[in-house]
Amino acid sequence: MATQSFAAAIAEAERIIREAKHVRTEQDLAEGLEYLAGSTKACLHMAWSYEREYPYFASSTGPYSKLGLDNPDTLYFNAYIRDDAEYVVTGRRGSTSDLSFQVLNGDYTPAQSPDSLAAFDDRDIEIAPDGSYEVRFGPARADAGPNYFTLGKGSTMLLVREVFSDWATERPGEIRIHRPDTLGTAPPAVSAEKMAQRFDVAGKMLVSRIRTFLAFPEWHYLQLPVNTMTEPRHTPGGLATQFSSVGHYDLADDQAMVITVPASPKDVAPYQGFQLGSLWYVSLDYINHQTSLTGDQAAVDPDGMIRYVVSERDPGLANWIERTGHDRGFLQIRWQRLTRALEAADGPTVEVVPFDDLHKIPFHEEQRVTPAQWAERIAARQTAVARRMLG
Repeated sequence: MATQSFAAAIAEAERIIREAKHVRTEQDLAEGLEYLAGSTKACLHMAWSYEREYPYFASSTGPYSKLGLDNPDTLYFNAYIRDDAEYVVTGRRGSTSDLSFQVLNGDYTPAQSPDSLAAFDDRDIEIAPDGSYEVRFGPARADAGPNYFTLGKGSTMLLVREVFSDWATERPGEIRIHRPDTLGTAPPAVSAEKMAQRFDVAGKMLVSRIRTFLAFPEWHYLQLPVNTMTEPRHTPGGLATQFSSVGHYDLADDQAMVITVPASPKDVAPYQGFQLGSLWYVSLDYINHQTSLTGDQAAVDPDGMIRYVVSERDPGLANWIERTGHDRGFLQIRWQRLTRALEAADGPTVEVVPFDDLHKIPFHEEQRVTPAQWAERIAARQTAVARRMLG
């Protein structure tokens, strides 16, 4: 049977999820099974998009196929490539806060992260006045122009991120990829043997994906003291122009975490975003709940600071970050498209306080929102994501 190994892989992935050490409640297990469903969908999608001779961009990470503490503000696209061929990426720049490109030499495994062989944003390419651009990736060439990027040895994947700061007004652009030597021709017809191989690959990818992103937080988060966040630092394995601050929390329902961070000026970091993640190392529901905020979405206090309030109970504040039943989880702030390196003073301070003492935080009254205003905020999120997914 062509699907036999894939079916066995799904069963193995489910076993890993059920035995994950953080599973304590029915909600933990239900979310793990939801994660399994999204990962199964994504791995099938990735296995069938493995077309290095006839490449196209695929989106394997989204609201229903989450991976690797996915950023609620980002559209992710990837294409498989080889280091001895040339690829042409054409598109039109949208109005999003950031558009970046990254070349990787492999995939994430339970033992290591892939190396980033190249990482840059669209400030490094020439874009026409109408927003159109053409970027080439390929072997070293003596006549390479400004929009040509040499593929390092072992290059296997091109990853593109388009990042939204203002969900309501920013619009995505267009992007395509092709190989000039195969454009206008067609690939060979598929065979049953080829399809069986792809099911096998998808199964191996699924088990590796589940194992990897259960191990990943152990490397970068869980060794840190609980209820703290790091100083801003280069994101491990990420973009050269991205910094992040990370941590993990453990809160009771009568506690709140107040995270205070300067609102970054647009000329320093056009994108600044904060989010929570579950112990499955994926984002929480950011469509129907406010589990994340960008710099444009957050309410900035008169002293130039953003004060996020992480709690289970509703404090009636604009910057409430909903835990949605997760008493433990991950914290992450990202700054992207930076024009300078960030320092400790640019990063967050963290304080855990009794929920009933939240009225003591600075500018508490200025941050108050009514239930009707809160409903408007959630409706705006739902509308913006629905629009973005059709973009």
